[in-house]
Amino acid sequence: MQLVLASGSPRRNELLQLLDRPFQVVRPQVPEQQQSGEHARDYVLRLAAEKAEAGAQLSGSDAAVIGADTVVVCDNEVLEKPTDEQDFKRMMAKLSGRAHQALTGVALHHNGATDRVLVSTTVHFKILTDDDISAYWQTGEPQDKAGGYGIQGRAGKFVTHIEGSYLAVVGLPLYETEQLIQAAERSYDER
Repeated sequence: MQLVLASGSPRRNELLQLLDRPFQVVRPQVPEQQQSGEHARDYVLRLAAEKAEAGAQLSGSDAAVIGADTVVVCDNEVLEKPTDEQDFKRMMAKLSGRAHQALTGVALHHNGATDRVLVSTTVHFKILTDDDISAYWQTGEPQDKAGGYGIQGRAGKFVTHIEGSYLAVVGLPLYETEQLIQAAERSYDER
C-alpha cells in the first residue's frame, strides 16, 4: 500500500517521517474557509478530509492518503493564520494569560472511503507583554501558523502547560495517525 501525505507543511512531513514508513508528498490546493455556522470541530475535520481526498486525486487509486488541518479556538472563535501584523496582535492579546484549544483533524482516504479523527489539546499561555508580542512577530515565525504561533518554535516560551497531545498542536498527532494507517493496511491486506 502506497502512503501519501497531502500537505505542503514541513512540520507534518517531519512528523510523519517519525512513523518510519515510506511515503510520498503531494500538495493539493484546498481552500481553507470556514463555512457560515460551521463548528470548529466540523471545520477542521472537513478540511482534513478534503485535503486527503484531493491528494487521492493526484496520487492514484491504490494510495492511502493522509490529510490534516489544525486550527486554534478561543472563545468559540477560530483563529486561523494571521492576515497581517494587526490581526496577529489581536490574536495574541486574546490568547494572553488564558487557555485555548488547538484542534487537529487527521483524515486517511483509501479505497474510496475516508476515515477521520479529531484531537483536541488545551494550551495555556502566560500573560504576554506588548514587547513579547512585537518581538515574536518580528521573527517571521507566526505568519504561516494557525493561531499565529508555533508551539515547537519560539512561542514555546509562552506556553505554561498543555493538556493533550503536543504533536497535535504541532500539526500531526502520531498515535492517531498510526492507528488510521494500520486500519487502512488491514483493509488493504484483506482484499
